[in-house]
Amino acid sequence: MNKQYIIQFAIFIVAFIFLVKLFFLQVLDQGYKLEADNNAVQRVVRHAVRGIITDRYGKLVVSNTPVFDIYIIPKEFSLKDTAQFCSLFDISKEELINKYTKAKQYSRYKPSLFLKDVKIDHFAKIRDRMDEFSGLFEEARTVREYPHKSMANALGYVKEVDKKILEQDVEGYYKAGDQIGRSGIEASYERILRGKHGVTYNYVDVRRIVKGSYRNGAFDTLPENGKTLISSVDLELQQYGELLMQNKIGSIVAIEPATGEILAMISAPSYDPNKLTGSGKEVSQNYAMLVNDTHRPLYNRTLMAPYPPGSIFKLVQALIGLQEGVIDTVNTRIPCIQDIVKCHSHPSPLDVRGSVQHSCNPFYHRVFHRIIIQEKSKNYVEDTRIGLANWVKYLEKFGLGKPLGSDLPNEKSGLVPTVAYYDKKYKGKPWKFGNIYSLSIGQGEIGVLPIQMANLAAIMANRGYYYTPHIIKGIEQPGNIDEKFLVKHETGIKREYFEYIVSGMEQVVRAGTARRAFIPDLPICGKTGTAQNPHGDDHSVFIGFAPKHNPKIAIAVYVENAGFGGTWAAPIASLMMEKYILRTISRKHLEEEIIRKDFITPPQKKAATEKPATKIAGNPARQAQEQKMPDMQTLPLRTVALPLPSEN
Repeated sequence: MNKQYIIQFAIFIVAFIFLVKLFFLQVLDQGYKLEADNNAVQRVVRHAVRGIITDRYGKLVVSNTPVFDIYIIPKEFSLKDTAQFCSLFDISKEELINKYTKAKQYSRYKPSLFLKDVKIDHFAKIRDRMDEFSGLFEEARTVREYPHKSMANALGYVKEVDKKILEQDVEGYYKAGDQIGRSGIEASYERILRGKHGVTYNYVDVRRIVKGSYRNGAFDTLPENGKTLISSVDLELQQYGELLMQNKIGSIVAIEPATGEILAMISAPSYDPNKLTGSGKEVSQNYAMLVNDTHRPLYNRTLMAPYPPGSIFKLVQALIGLQEGVIDTVNTRIPCIQDIVKCHSHPSPLDVRGSVQHSCNPFYHRVFHRIIIQEKSKNYVEDTRIGLANWVKYLEKFGLGKPLGSDLPNEKSGLVPTVAYYDKKYKGKPWKFGNIYSLSIGQGEIGVLPIQMANLAAIMANRGYYYTPHIIKGIEQPGNIDEKFLVKHETGIKREYFEYIVSGMEQVVRAGTARRAFIPDLPICGKTGTAQNPHGDDHSVFIGFAPKHNPKIAIAVYVENAGFGGTWAAPIASLMMEKYILRTISRKHLEEEIIRKDFITPPQKKAATEKPATKIAGNPARQAQEQKMPDMQTLPLRTVALPLPSEN
């Protein structure tokens, strides 16, 4: 008897569970009803509008423009006049057949993408006649638009998600056809810019014409648009830098020393970012063309190109020497003895300030020897290892040999050769100072990124510290940024030594290798460099800041294959500083000369079109001297690798 009740009770429990489940599925859960209504309900994704980007003054740098995607449901699609349809939608009959066949193979009942990125002017012609073609409907969204065609490498670009991205999307945010930031600001601030998509469900008739909202919008979600980014870039200064760097290969990075905000970031040559907006055949062709361009316009040199710094590196060597006590500001005098490295004519011997002004190679060979060889070991080889390891620690505090940690992706580290580096290079065999002395003047194995060079200029401007360079000033409002960009990084070198070296940098522009950069109304401090290039003409380099006191801008200019730093990089930098601080250009002849100069076009092609250089007013002899002022780095190092006996 008890067994009978138990069986009946069990049957009752099972039946009750089934009844509850059926009630839940048929009454409470609307999901199945929604699936059943799919033939009459249209799911429309409401794409979030990607956040815009402005410059530091609120000028629009990146905006959005509407486009339309047209979908087809093969089972419902029919045509009366194929020729008329093809003409209206601007496709060939073959394309129509191909698109319809692919959609049909995917599903006769589900919508498939038929036309993508239909521009608003074209869609305006189509829209009034959409109801003539059953089985078609549109979805609106936006694509990027660059009204000034500027900042391409810094901004980056967006691109349609591929299979790999979809597989890695653990959040399930993206679907086929969505756009994602692939480089620059667009990539590093993707989560903030992308927003969140919404969905709308509508009742539609057999012709897919909307007849009303499904269940009064109970299942609809509103899109959340992306947030506005305020960049730190001065758009006017950026455009001016791009103008100066036309027909040149290289970069300009300008930083506000007091904050680390990037004022301009030019990688040359660049490209029109509008060529990579949207999707489709034209964009693919443009991308392929840019990728195959031998001048590599997609390559962001400011963050990725490790260059030999040349003589600008002497500033760091001087500061380390002063901090280590191997030279001083009062008694140090070193003659320009060219037994190991070559130099050019200048006063001799020189104190530290004079060595900066005249950029003496032998001076810095001796200084570097004193930094490295301090007799902390009786073994000369071991002493070199100890000295180099200590030297590397200083360089790391200057932000060299590692990524600075900016808010832009793909930032490289450059190269500071360490003890381990040389052990590997020489395969465990002993090496000594004679193998590394070219580092003394910024040559050899060392590689520095343009953003690191600009940061070095900011360190000099701040007399010993820097803030991590960043290109976004705020999200929605100024100051709303990651706290890491508010941290002050100290070099550990006394401020008094910076003041002393800065006075030498002022003389570089007033009466040294950067005289072409001199502006009477604007005290500029700087250092030129002419970096040796084994693959062609030397590179022209300059770093500096202005004004001398309370600096507003620090800058680095690197022009590949342009020769002397004082001839091209220094005047480009001075024009940029004049533009930013004074908001006008007084030296129009110099501006015109820089803009006209072409370092890209082969000589035989530009000979017929290039105008003669504008003459500089003044004494002809001095004109020639200023045009050809070497920065020592152009003079070859001797291959002799011997220690200096007097300093062992």
